[in-house]
Amino acid sequence: MLALLHTSPVHVPVFDALRDEDAPGLGLCHLVHEQLLSRARELGPDAVAGEVAAVLTDAVARGADAVLCTCSTIGAVAEAMSGSLGVPVLRVDRPMAAAAVAHGQRIVVVATVASTLEPTAALIREEAGGRPLALRAVLAEDAWPHFESGDTRAYFAEIVRTVDALTDVDVVVLAQASMAPAAERTTIGVPVLTSPGPGLRAAALAAGPAR
Repeated sequence: MLALLHTSPVHVPVFDALRDEDAPGLGLCHLVHEQLLSRARELGPDAVAGEVAAVLTDAVARGADAVLCTCSTIGAVAEAMSGSLGVPVLRVDRPMAAAAVAHGQRIVVVATVASTLEPTAALIREEAGGRPLALRAVLAEDAWPHFESGDTRAYFAEIVRTVDALTDVDVVVLAQASMAPAAERTTIGVPVLTSPGPGLRAAALAAGPAR
């Protein structure tokens, strides 16, 4: 069984659909804790480490073979607990970060929540392993209120507007899982990478054969 730690319920059907496509038969356990993101935005990701640990410990006790954290803001906090929990804990954006580094040096991270920018940039630098990067972080400033109000059309439109205005870039990284549907609507002409698909595939492998 794969447990998924979400900070929004909108991710549940997205990852169910990805599971059906890429890992049919894999059991999923969705753990939605919206307060983790709001507290991490206010106090910093490390401030919610204790709460994250409690959630993940409970997931393992309930039979999780691996855990996937789908929130980029707290992904590093969750991933750091892998050794102590005894099962793999993956952050959804690591495969995306690795792919971004492979595409080129001029990487732009786009997020709709400011607290996600530095964790994602740090992950990309880690995946680069010392290779030179021209890394930029851009906030789609007007997008998040639309997400909070449930207006996904306007949310995606703001992301697309931000991405399509970028120049001097080899690859664009959409830092949050919620941003993924906007990728196919962009016209920038360079790869626009998203995290849910690659992240789910990596986690399914870590969880092992479905049973």
